[in-house]
Amino acid sequence: MNPIQGLHHLTVMASDPQKNVDFFTQVLGQRMVKVTVNFDDPGTYHLYYGDETGAPGTIMTYFPWPNAVKGRRGNGEIVAAAYAASVTSQEYWKARLKEFGLPFTEGTRFGSPLVRFEDPDGLWIEIVFEDGADVPSFWPKSPVPREHVLNGFHSVTGWVEQTAQTEKLLTGPLGFSKVGSEPDAEGTRTRYRGQSDGVGLYIDLVERPGQPHGQFSAGSVHHVALRTVDDAEQLEYRQLLTKHGYQVTTVQDRQYFHSIYFRERSGILFEVATDAPGFAADESVDELGKHLKLPAWYESKRAAIEARVKPIVNHEYGVTIGGKAQGSAPASAASLSDGLRVSGPHQGQPVLTTGRALGEARAAVVLVHGRGGSAEDILGLAQQFNLSAFAYVAPQAQGNTWYPESFLAPLERNEPGLSSGLQMIDDIVTTLGEQGIPPENIVLGGFSQGACLTLEYVARHARRYGGVFAFSGGLIGPDSTPRDYPGSLDGTPIFIGCSDVDAHVPLARVEESAEILAGHGAKVDKRIYPQMGHTINSDEMEVVQRMLQEVSARSV
Repeated sequence: MNPIQGLHHLTVMASDPQKNVDFFTQVLGQRMVKVTVNFDDPGTYHLYYGDETGAPGTIMTYFPWPNAVKGRRGNGEIVAAAYAASVTSQEYWKARLKEFGLPFTEGTRFGSPLVRFEDPDGLWIEIVFEDGADVPSFWPKSPVPREHVLNGFHSVTGWVEQTAQTEKLLTGPLGFSKVGSEPDAEGTRTRYRGQSDGVGLYIDLVERPGQPHGQFSAGSVHHVALRTVDDAEQLEYRQLLTKHGYQVTTVQDRQYFHSIYFRERSGILFEVATDAPGFAADESVDELGKHLKLPAWYESKRAAIEARVKPIVNHEYGVTIGGKAQGSAPASAASLSDGLRVSGPHQGQPVLTTGRALGEARAAVVLVHGRGGSAEDILGLAQQFNLSAFAYVAPQAQGNTWYPESFLAPLERNEPGLSSGLQMIDDIVTTLGEQGIPPENIVLGGFSQGACLTLEYVARHARRYGGVFAFSGGLIGPDSTPRDYPGSLDGTPIFIGCSDVDAHVPLARVEESAEILAGHGAKVDKRIYPQMGHTINSDEMEVVQRMLQEVSARSV
């Protein structure tokens, strides 16, 4: 197995797709090599920029969410993308940035001069001036002359709490070599080099102990992708990373490359992507970026997708791609709490959100925390699901507990918390409906006490939901509880995962709950994990991620 060669691509969130196109093609002189959609969120563009063919190490990609607010830089994320240009290009680029009215700062890093400025949404873009590998394939129609063209990526910069833990990943299973360290305005900067002589060789880490984490939104990096040769080598990396304790996804078909993802312990999301098959797989090099390209499994939805995405102009061809944007203005998180009926301890408690603004979302996930947990904690699942189509909504229980006793206790001993919690979920589902997100586009799920509350809610409010998942939970009440729930779940997919030795959730209750819900029309996937304990494992996360992907695809 070869060491990682370096950077493959970077994926970032944007707000206005046309401003994004104009910045990369007209200012930076990059070719828009592909216009497609986010395969996990087909109502959102995925725009790719690079050299003439989109060679690995030159590819910057964006997911534009119209009207998204700006993110906040912080630890646990990539905060800057640096391109390389020749040493003799320094004055040209400073003059070009001034021509386009882009403020910039100048500096020196590891002996090389650089300029730093921002993309339209605030991501730091840098140009490092040093002689190295030429651009793999120069785009003849670039507005930037060949002698000054950006040669591809030079490096990315990640902010981390501690460099040492990320260094173990880079210099261990990924095979990067440590170059050296130097002072940085934010802390100590350490550089690592991939094992090739091409473009996109470096990852820089800046250690910022005690500093806050970033807040993901427009201008934030979603993930950084690293290069591997082919499918066989990628599978070797998946096995190696899993052996080192990382939760690695299954292989994802991204049409132009194949991908695996894992989140490093600092919080940075990494991808390992194959070089092949490349962007000429579904259109000729002469027409790259001219058409909206969709994978075969979305072709049947082309009309709906083209109507939903905003129109953008590709200046290379003078063509307009996409239709009129749909959706209303974003709703604030506060709107979820407005109008809730006050009839118990949880009414009036905060309801936290992340992901898509409600006015822009087509689908939603309601996340219910467990005893002693919090809405903020369980919202962390949104990062792990890594699916941008959804608004993620998490209600907060008063005192961090939905009901006082075991979920197996007589129902009256868990009142009024139980009824109050069920009402809170129902009010959220109602509010989502008012925002244009129907129950069939809503997924409800929770962990432990939150899983129990979620299952009890859908049993008492039977209808077709997008999906339901329960990590370590079952229906509420003692063995004698009547289960003659009205209505039908009408094919709702429900996942229940639990250990056979869970100290809080008896196996018999899990099996009984699965049987009852299936009897009410649900398609139940029950999985019992030997000796797992009271936790969530990677298999459960993958099952739910697939559930969410199916809802996202249907919601266009």
